[in-house]
Amino acid sequence: MKSVEFRSQRIVRAYRQAINATPAKVFPLLCPVREGDWLDGWQYKMIYSESGLVEEGAVFSTPSENEEDTVWIVTKHDAKKHEVAFARFTPNSRTCVLKIAVKPIDENGSYVDVSYTYTGITPAGNDSIANLTEEAFLEAVTFWEKSMNYFLETGERLKRKN
Repeated sequence: MKSVEFRSQRIVRAYRQAINATPAKVFPLLCPVREGDWLDGWQYKMIYSESGLVEEGAVFSTPSENEEDTVWIVTKHDAKKHEVAFARFTPNSRTCVLKIAVKPIDENGSYVDVSYTYTGITPAGNDSIANLTEEAFLEAVTFWEKSMNYFLETGERLKRKN
């Protein structure tokens, strides 16, 4: 019996957010610990971090519905350039490389360029990627954008509408 060869699928999704604060205020919020302050529904478990916050080499996990937890590794954390990158692994499904760069728009605002590269490592992972439509992606990143702006303005989390 001949085995069927698996062909991995890959998609890239990117978005530019406009945040009403300087990069110096925005960048520290791009941390699994701090994200809980401003993003409703965010859950994580810190596995390793010397400082207790985001840093290069930190490892944490997030729950995934109907899957094993996704493991994240911080592969870059450059506070001077306001750039952070993560490698994510969802067992028996997919990987993802997430890159975020914060750049000033003017003295009061920032662009946050977000890029996700998803790669299926199993047929189930390919299915998951196929279901990540542009519409679903935009819904997630625009909620993140609205949530961060709301937090920076009010100090509170924007509640997710169910």
